[in-house]
Amino acid sequence: MARRTKEEAFETRESILDAAEQCFHKKGVSRTSLSDIAQAAGVTRGAIYWHFQDKADLLEALFQRIQLPLASLNQAARDASAPNPLERFRELLVTVLKRLESDPSSRRVNEILLLKCDYIDEPCTQKKHLQTMNRHHDDNLRTSLMLAIASGELPADLDIDMALFCAHSFIYGVLHQWLMQPQQLSLVERADDIAATLLDMLRNSPHLRSRCV
Repeated sequence: MARRTKEEAFETRESILDAAEQCFHKKGVSRTSLSDIAQAAGVTRGAIYWHFQDKADLLEALFQRIQLPLASLNQAARDASAPNPLERFRELLVTVLKRLESDPSSRRVNEILLLKCDYIDEPCTQKKHLQTMNRHHDDNLRTSLMLAIASGELPADLDIDMALFCAHSFIYGVLHQWLMQPQQLSLVERADDIAATLLDMLRNSPHLRSRCV
């Protein structure tokens, strides 16, 4: 009985997330109420509050859910004992880009996060959650860059802060641009080229070298 109850709770949570994903994507975050999500999921508002604090909490859970298939790649990209850290980062980036086009849920959640969050009408908690996610990405990316420097795959005098800022901007810019105009190119077909472009910039741009003597 306890196992069944646990399974039912998981199923309810997933149903709520499915409903939130559809509602946020259709109406935007600001215009979606918890009542809308409860109705779409076939549950009460109380059931939502049992699993989630608010809409910001739902957003974070949606993001974490699309990250699950990438967990092993994420871990490998930050594993100091594994060889070729830059190649592992490249593989992770290529996978993220391809999934954006090929996986409908990943595309919807990224559209919600990048295109359908209104930070003016909504409480600041949503923005804070997204800022926390950005910092988490920066921490992971910084680790990958430092491992690549240590392995000799990136220049020893790479300006980490500048490289981090440019790499993060490049990746988010690609995601945003493709979501706005997916007809421009196929991420499935060109993900390797996009990743190679970023790596070329990190390896070769003289403007990403430290100015400290």
